[in-house]
Amino acid sequence: MKDVTLSPRRLESYVAGAWRTGEGEGEPVANAATGAVHALISTEGLDLGGALEWGRAVGGPALRAMTIHQRALMLKALGLKLMDLKEEFYEESFATGATRADSWPDIEGGIGTMLTFASKARREFPNARVLTEGPVEVLSRDASFMGQHILSPMEGVAIHINAYNFPVWGMLEKIAPSLIAGMPCLVKPATQTAYLTELVVRRMLETGLLPDGALQIVTGDPRDLLDHVTEQDVVTFTGSATTGQRLKAKSSIIANSVRFTMEADSLNASVLGGEAGPGTPEFDLFVREVAREMTAKAGQKCTAIRRILVPRAHEAAVVDALKARLGQVPIGLPSDPSVRMGALVSLRDRDTVRVRVRELMTEAEIVAGDPESCALVSGDDVAGAFMAPVLLRCANPLSSEAVHGVEAFGPVATLMPYDAPEEAITLARKGRGSLVSSVFTDDAGLAAKMAAGLASFHGRVMIGNRASAKSSTGHGSPLAPLVHGGPGRAGGGEEMGGMRGVKHFMQRSAIQGPPSMLSAVTGQWVEGAPAQQDIHPFRKSLAELRIGDQIVTARRDVTEADVEHFAHFTGDTFYAHMDSDAAKANPFFEDRVAHGYLIASFAAGLFVDPEPGPVLANYGVDNLRFMMPVYFGDSLGVRLTCKEINPRENADHGEVRWDCQVTNQRDEVVAQYDVLTMVAKTWPMTMSEAAE
Repeated sequence: MKDVTLSPRRLESYVAGAWRTGEGEGEPVANAATGAVHALISTEGLDLGGALEWGRAVGGPALRAMTIHQRALMLKALGLKLMDLKEEFYEESFATGATRADSWPDIEGGIGTMLTFASKARREFPNARVLTEGPVEVLSRDASFMGQHILSPMEGVAIHINAYNFPVWGMLEKIAPSLIAGMPCLVKPATQTAYLTELVVRRMLETGLLPDGALQIVTGDPRDLLDHVTEQDVVTFTGSATTGQRLKAKSSIIANSVRFTMEADSLNASVLGGEAGPGTPEFDLFVREVAREMTAKAGQKCTAIRRILVPRAHEAAVVDALKARLGQVPIGLPSDPSVRMGALVSLRDRDTVRVRVRELMTEAEIVAGDPESCALVSGDDVAGAFMAPVLLRCANPLSSEAVHGVEAFGPVATLMPYDAPEEAITLARKGRGSLVSSVFTDDAGLAAKMAAGLASFHGRVMIGNRASAKSSTGHGSPLAPLVHGGPGRAGGGEEMGGMRGVKHFMQRSAIQGPPSMLSAVTGQWVEGAPAQQDIHPFRKSLAELRIGDQIVTARRDVTEADVEHFAHFTGDTFYAHMDSDAAKANPFFEDRVAHGYLIASFAAGLFVDPEPGPVLANYGVDNLRFMMPVYFGDSLGVRLTCKEINPRENADHGEVRWDCQVTNQRDEVVAQYDVLTMVAKTWPMTMSEAAE
């Protein structure tokens, strides 16, 4: 077992381009497990308003000069560097009271979240500085006046005020979408674990990958920081509802209509389905998940299970199973390999949890664990903030209030019986809004009913059963592609959710004007914007291709023989293509019609240039619609226009989106879609480029 006691170090803040030490002796921050002073922290004398100005003036322009893909690749490189340094972070994390297993979702989970955002941004967003959202809206009869929503980076600083329980993940899951959006960040970690956040930020800045002003950190009291916010800044807060509401009500936030996202207290519930009795896989999964959520991070997780809802018939069995499992959890120094539950983050927090347990005991009884006593396998329960898991039982949860309103932010949960699914839904909703609820059942009908009843009061609903037992990330794990947040008491905010999270740091604007101007603003060709026809656009490399490059093809007649051949060749002998009488009986058709995919195939044959050239591959179509039926004797032509050019960073090619419009002899549009191709940046390619 390794001694994690460290000499106190003076934490610094990185503001206005330099590491700076606050004045005075500094506030002591203790090692959660040993009680020894681990760090000293102060922000006295720091110019926090100046820090925001520096971020806006230096960091913002530097990030906005980069494209979204460049920012994403920057984060990818940063995440890989951090992963190489993870052992240093794990060592420092022992002082927070967390075991290595507890720190994994914080450290590697946080870095993984950053890498996920970097990957999804390159896959889902164009390599641009401005995003479009939704279709172009035609606002006049002659299509000379149009509208388009765009998203552009906010020109302030994203101020991230984080909680103590996830000092790495809590920072990285917020700065990743902010930086991808093009917005510089100022991180304010919670004092209790700021030393770990400061270490990670220090290592991030040492890589030299971030432009000046992109990332700052204030370790200690934020003092007048929020007095200096402007209408272009964004504030995110994770912590207690009381603190969050106080900050949200600051005059500077209100006067400047500053975006304020809050993730706060949450009395999350987990529900055992009525059919999931002892002996079923769901019963065992439920017990294991509840015990894990009570003990991981010593129960100090915003997503931890606080309320355990079980069918009355299974109540005694659940109590017995949880008592047995919780009683086997070894508690002690987080650096001890035999330990499965470490310490709470501070002695003060442990005292607060004990007070909350006494409040819960006005409506519930303790059935397992002693909040005042804790048997340890290592460490000192006087010096360290250790606490045994405490399981309570509330006999009458429908008529109780404290169990649905008091959160003991530690290894504490309350079991509540219910008699019907509707009652379980009512109990879960009495939390007045939560981050997550889970349901353990193998009954699809019950799962659907519970999800529908819980969704409006919860940011996430996890359904667990035997089918996902090995792959599920569990009740308490927020995931980068899905939203994290919840209504009501949970703060009413939303984080992550994949690329939805990036848009929280961008301004949505409606741009109106003629097609040519919309195309110039968005970098995307729209119907009615200028087009140019010279050589076949498939003969142009990415360096030569321009938005609006276009080809209008010759026409091809569609014959009965074509349709017959396509039908038998592909096996698509749907009656509308083969049976005249049946087709005429269909209210949409006058007679036999050509296959839609035959139309698309003929279109490709009309616009494709067959010779080797810059177009390397066709990788799909988007938004394919067949607008009108095509009959024997109709003549088809294609207009293909370069709609969007999306060069890839660090690659020899890019993606091109083409607007494909197929018309008949009467110039009626019969099919419309986007063709997606990969195009070489230069042509001819070198042999090495071609090999790659």
